[in-house]
Amino acid sequence: MQNKKNNTLKVALVHDYLREFGGAERVLESLHEMYPEAPVYTAFFDRKSLGVHAKRYEGWDIRETWLGKIPGFKKLHSPLRFLAPWAFSSLDMSKYDVVISSSNAYFAKAVSVPNGKHLCYCHTPPRVLYGYSAMSDWKRNPLMRTAGYFLNHFMRIIDVKVSRERVDLFIANSKETASRIKKFYKLDSVVVYPPVDFSGTKELDSKKSLESKNLKEEEYFLYVNRLALAKHPELAVEVCTDLELPLKVVGTGKMMAHLQAIAGPTIEFMGAVSDQELTKLYGGAKALFYPVEHEDFGMVPVESMLYGVPVIAHKSGGPKETVIDGKTGVVFDDLNKDGLKKALQRFEKISFKEQEIKQWAQKFNQKEFIKGIKKVVERSLTS
Repeated sequence: MQNKKNNTLKVALVHDYLREFGGAERVLESLHEMYPEAPVYTAFFDRKSLGVHAKRYEGWDIRETWLGKIPGFKKLHSPLRFLAPWAFSSLDMSKYDVVISSSNAYFAKAVSVPNGKHLCYCHTPPRVLYGYSAMSDWKRNPLMRTAGYFLNHFMRIIDVKVSRERVDLFIANSKETASRIKKFYKLDSVVVYPPVDFSGTKELDSKKSLESKNLKEEEYFLYVNRLALAKHPELAVEVCTDLELPLKVVGTGKMMAHLQAIAGPTIEFMGAVSDQELTKLYGGAKALFYPVEHEDFGMVPVESMLYGVPVIAHKSGGPKETVIDGKTGVVFDDLNKDGLKKALQRFEKISFKEQEIKQWAQKFNQKEFIKGIKKVVERSLTS
């Protein structure tokens, strides 16, 4: 295998599951661009939940595990996640030279690669297993809390075991994630930042479309993310409601009904939008709110900065590596309404340079990602 060239390698990609589109799925897209002939193995593929994003996977060779064939599983995938390690372990990876898994909480890294190398692009060790905030407040229900603690203990044991026995090399999406891999798995990793080449930036720079100019005159703020507990969209909604500031909220999730109930007349919920629509929204935004707790990397802030739009972010996790306080945005410590309001006051006093913000964001681009992944693959084949 040491003498094989990259164009003769048999490569497979493995991804936790396909039911929503976020940063991890953008990474998978870039990996698929690098290896377009590689099949993509995933726990299950939920076209309905993907909505407008399902068309991104047209023409891909997507192969579900047996989990996708269980009636009703896609709705119960979270409580039944203890089945995921066995589903991925059952996949036959014996004919591949290199398998790259893209894994967060659903055990894509549990695949066994007997005759090749298994490289895991780790978005983070599963947050819910190691005390980080999750997408829902599952601890509120006493029965769910008790069952959750038992299940998480069991899953932690499996997570550490497969990480140490099945993965040849971890690739971390940030220094933050690398530190978690070291802390929980006692393993070293290579940091390769995810690709944040957003094609709409070129269109906006070349056209400076009338729609974007008109949006700019509105001077609205923007929130782009899943509407989930760990992302704290409620803080952006509450602050902009209190201060009567225009806020456009992009994203879907379980918190939608709650957010709509607490939102004032200056809040507009956009739902899921296409890249073209998002381009226009970034182009007209005054700033992006990113009140996320212990983010793993966070592609959205970098995406925003590619447009020259400064970011108001919580000082934890990935944004500590991507947002420069006072130059490309403002970071704040207290993850509450007062903390965000104070950050907003600071933001209003700073004169940001659009071009400087764009230049900084360019370091997190697709070319660097591809170069980093190729380097890791070549290193794995000669070790």
